[in-house]
Amino acid sequence: MHVGIDALGVAVPSSYIDLEVLAKARGVDPQKYLNGLGTSRMGVAPLDEDTVTLAARAASMALKSAQVAPDEIGLLVVGTETAVDHSKPVSSFVQGLLGIGTRCRVFETKHACYGGTAALMMALDWIRAGSARGRKALIVCSDIARYGLGTAGEPTQGAGAVALVVSENPRLLELDPSRTGQYASDVHDFWRPLYSKDAFVDGHYSVQCYLDAIAGAYRHFKELEPGVTANDFAALAYHVPYGKMAKKAHRQLRELEQDPAPDASFEAQVAASLVLPAQVGNIYTGSLYLALTSLLATSARVLDGQRVGLFSYGSGSCAEFFAGTVVPGAQARVQALGLGALLDARRALSIDEYEAVMRAREAADVKPVEANAADGFRFLGVESHKRTYVGPRA
Repeated sequence: MHVGIDALGVAVPSSYIDLEVLAKARGVDPQKYLNGLGTSRMGVAPLDEDTVTLAARAASMALKSAQVAPDEIGLLVVGTETAVDHSKPVSSFVQGLLGIGTRCRVFETKHACYGGTAALMMALDWIRAGSARGRKALIVCSDIARYGLGTAGEPTQGAGAVALVVSENPRLLELDPSRTGQYASDVHDFWRPLYSKDAFVDGHYSVQCYLDAIAGAYRHFKELEPGVTANDFAALAYHVPYGKMAKKAHRQLRELEQDPAPDASFEAQVAASLVLPAQVGNIYTGSLYLALTSLLATSARVLDGQRVGLFSYGSGSCAEFFAGTVVPGAQARVQALGLGALLDARRALSIDEYEAVMRAREAADVKPVEANAADGFRFLGVESHKRTYVGPRA
């Protein structure tokens, strides 16, 4: 049975902050953000956009691209670490906004940035086991990465969602879930207590945990595929909290194989996967899949029939290294989504506008917000302790 990613969709906030502007406002050399992090623009969600609306928009694009009707979905899972409710999953909101039928398993997965990959692997097994009965799965990775104003983590924020339609005979990427390298370790490198909207991170320790995880997951993968080397992959896509982390990951992977020039292959194997993440910033669960999208949308190389390696990491921690084969025509299908135009349509915020949005979000969960429902799924606020949303007008 051939299973994998049949179609995808992407959603980003309608506004962003230029990191050069942010750096100057914080008295920092802009190159520390632009080159040091590998990010140039950071998505900023206005008050009427949240994890739910981003998920719904990405999912709507994915279903349209796949030409799949909502009632063809038998499994809907949202991987997120910025859920909007401790009980009601983001996926239930998405089900209602998209009109997905009642004969569907709907739930949410959480393990920091690994949550979306956990959902994807579950979907692949669900299809291979025969439980799908011809139906498809809709997996959505949606998050708003948020840290406090003026904190060390501030320039590593971002927001966005990537949705994946998973099915038999996929048209983008064929995956083999029976051969994935796994690694898990109980560490405290990144966390967000229940009482806080902002995440906390032990920065240097988290980087080391990430590198330990890729080493462990890749070693396990090589045990399952004896003889495989990094040179066997036409491209590699990593979890990208910021672009420079992908370079560290690639160096770690290459050094495991005793490559004397571990950075020499970076441009050919990894650079195309970082084009879109550099324009959006950190989107947590969706970061790996935005990198994969970027690879398919921007690579100048024809990847038809070639294998790509994928690495997913979630703090806490759990990681997975797996591989997929690009289906002929996949690049053209992703390019047809017009993601460049989607990014170009965003509005740049001034530093005052950005800081005002960040402060106003503190009150967004307890009072109505102004929303423009004419252009998509929007958050309307909380009434009687219930979050309310509206979809695009016909």
